[in-house]
Amino acid sequence: MPDSSTTAAVVPAGRNTREILRLAVPAFGALITEPLFLLADSAIVGHLGVAQLAGVGLASAVLHTAVGLMVFLAYSTTPAVARAMGEGRLPKALAAGRDGVWLALVLGLVLAVAGFAGAELLVDLMGAEGEVRQFAVDYLRWSMPGLVAMLLIFAGTGVLRGLQDTRTPLAVASAGFTLNILLNLALVYGLNWSVTGSAVGTSIAQWAMALVYLVIVQRSARTHGVPLRPDWRGVRAMTRVGSWLMLRTLSLRISILATVLVVTAQGSVNLAAHQLAMTIFTLLAFALDALAIAAQALIGKELGAANPAKARALTRTMIRWGTGFGAVTGALLAVAAPWTGALFTSDAGVQSALTLALWVLAAGQPLAGYVFVLDGVLIGAGDAKYLAIAGVVNLAVYLPLLAAIRLWGDDGATGLAWLWAAFALGYMVARAVTLGLRAKTDKWMVLGSS
Repeated sequence: MPDSSTTAAVVPAGRNTREILRLAVPAFGALITEPLFLLADSAIVGHLGVAQLAGVGLASAVLHTAVGLMVFLAYSTTPAVARAMGEGRLPKALAAGRDGVWLALVLGLVLAVAGFAGAELLVDLMGAEGEVRQFAVDYLRWSMPGLVAMLLIFAGTGVLRGLQDTRTPLAVASAGFTLNILLNLALVYGLNWSVTGSAVGTSIAQWAMALVYLVIVQRSARTHGVPLRPDWRGVRAMTRVGSWLMLRTLSLRISILATVLVVTAQGSVNLAAHQLAMTIFTLLAFALDALAIAAQALIGKELGAANPAKARALTRTMIRWGTGFGAVTGALLAVAAPWTGALFTSDAGVQSALTLALWVLAAGQPLAGYVFVLDGVLIGAGDAKYLAIAGVVNLAVYLPLLAAIRLWGDDGATGLAWLWAAFALGYMVARAVTLGLRAKTDKWMVLGSS
């Protein structure tokens, strides 16, 4: 392999910029619609009361653990399709995408049935009681139909990203977001369905989006002579790659669930504030992740085309952009923090705790931008095994920080601030170190999809 440090200079910087922007800008719009779903739900539910908001927050943590574990459906499909595109083999790319869609359907049906039946047990395991428990069960149970659609959306989005198309996902997500708000307002307030209406409305919107992706994949496959029936060998191959990505995601979800367990013990006020802070973190994370999505598609394509020098040049550019964008979003969040809580709740205690948490989150945004870009680069390169091992190491660093806060932290707003310091700073530092050390080597550029 040529020395990327000397050959990368021949890659025109302007062309790199155009390629990144072509994918990242539409990806940014599409990605932020998912947390906007959550923000809209939180704003609509938040004005029903603190118990309703806390219940939705608890149920969302459980729901997004399941959804988060399945994100490999997008993260394994994107580089597989992109590599085939780099090799100039479009039918192979579409076949990989088709197999990803079938895998999503099977996994979605299994998880939805299990989640509907086990909603009460799952909420009890999170330690909820009283009204908070009932609202959490209602929201979780009626979100299950949308879980199947969400996994199909992952797979369909992964196909289009791998084909270097992030504009179509933007259009689909924007329409889905609009439909979600209209349905939730009608069901929560028009029909007085409370948190159940929010869950049902979101599920309907997710299915509308999923059907669009299914039509797109079906038409593309038929046009290029790719059969719609699955190749189960391809499905198994996708599962093998996905298993490492699932372990990586599992470590991330455990960190988030462990954080929820600690904040649940701090009381309903901190739990409600944490739900809002985590929703805003998700919004900002998806915004920063636009560059990571561009990285997955571009790095996969360039390595498929045997062009590691350009992959290295693209990586350096996206790291600079990710860190800079994180600094901008952090500054804006720090200014907006004192007034953000009033958008979601009239409870003064929740507003006060949320302000402190958001100031801590703002401080960690540049670091988050660095982490998310490198995560996307290594996913695009197919370095799934390293990401999984690094995720376990990062979790081992984070859990003792949580234990210390649980043992010695207080239950007021300061306790929530310390909790967010552990997550947005301590945990992110661990991720930055493990990803940065790997990126400095050339090993990730020669692994292929192994």
